[in-house]
Amino acid sequence: MIRNTAIIFIFGFISIFPQLMPPKVGVQQLNHDFGNINQGEVVTHSFVISNNGGDVLKIKDVKAACGCTAAKPDKSELGPGESTNIVVTFNSKGRKGPQTKTVTVSTNDSEKPQVTLTIKCNIVINEVSSNQVGAKIFFPETQHDFGKVPEGKKVEYTFKFENTGTQALVIKDVKTSCGCTAAVVSNSTIKPGEAGSIKVDFDTKSRQGRNSKSITVISNDTKEPNKVLTIYADVQKN
Repeated sequence: MIRNTAIIFIFGFISIFPQLMPPKVGVQQLNHDFGNINQGEVVTHSFVISNNGGDVLKIKDVKAACGCTAAKPDKSELGPGESTNIVVTFNSKGRKGPQTKTVTVSTNDSEKPQVTLTIKCNIVINEVSSNQVGAKIFFPETQHDFGKVPEGKKVEYTFKFENTGTQALVIKDVKTSCGCTAAVVSNSTIKPGEAGSIKVDFDTKSRQGRNSKSITVISNDTKEPNKVLTIYADVQKN
């Protein structure tokens, strides 16, 4: 009788033991290198996330570090032993050279609440576009997020650009979408191969909440005479 009771106890413990194990995130691959891609090309890679624990793994958030990168899981909850894909898409428009972007995955795994996925590539410019006749304005980045900013604070950011064309680049005008935003260009005429900058100031007074403001750069660029820059900010009430 005692022996039978012990066997039943052990069997019952083994059967419920997996339920006592917490969720455990597993990733088959943390990094992916796309190699050389053409400027303007959109590339995609799927990372596989698994639940190696004994309880439901919940994907709470998936956040890309750059506006050029998007990431979305196929499923947000995984039972023990289940897997899902997190599809990461990278848009190389307006960028060149080596790039490294990250995506942070937040889960309810208490031992490893965050997992960082990394994508890399080298953006090359098509010879036809790089050797085109005329001026060509190139911004390594066209967006900037100030994150959380106390209301009333003035913040600034400098966008850098380069003339990758064959003729002098002339900045004809710089327009902002709001009187709370000001933009000053370093030099209105940029020779081929030379660089310039545009300093953007944003006054958060009476701008509580999520803000998005645009700056339109008007130039003699033969293909993109109107280039739009965007700034973001989460203005917090004091």
